[in-house]
Amino acid sequence: MQKKLNVLSEPLEPCSVNPLTGYYRDGCCFSGKENAAIHAVCIYATKEFLEYSKEAGNDLSTPIPEYNFPGVKPGESWCLGGYSFVKAHQAGKAPQIFIHSTHERMLELIDLETLKSYAIDL
Repeated sequence: MQKKLNVLSEPLEPCSVNPLTGYYRDGCCFSGKENAAIHAVCIYATKEFLEYSKEAGNDLSTPIPEYNFPGVKPGESWCLGGYSFVKAHQAGKAPQIFIHSTHERMLELIDLETLKSYAIDL
């Protein structure tokens, strides 16, 4: 079994169970090698970020019942794909994150100091 660590090299904390998030829908932003989009960053969703994400082609707010996806609402936590986070960061639109719930694979895409600058749980 693979050890689940966050970007601080500590045990990975859950992101959200309501709504149930994560690539494996287990509440954690664990990102194994088969998760090519690297759903590893636990974000705090805001209305502004959800609007930006939809405009950028990653609609997180519209429910998709056939995939048991309720849609993300402002104020909820969600495991966002790492590439989407980096794109939002580059556009100056990245949301705040829960760093203790952000998987260490994010460090393949962005440096720790940048992630810390978005953290609301340091």
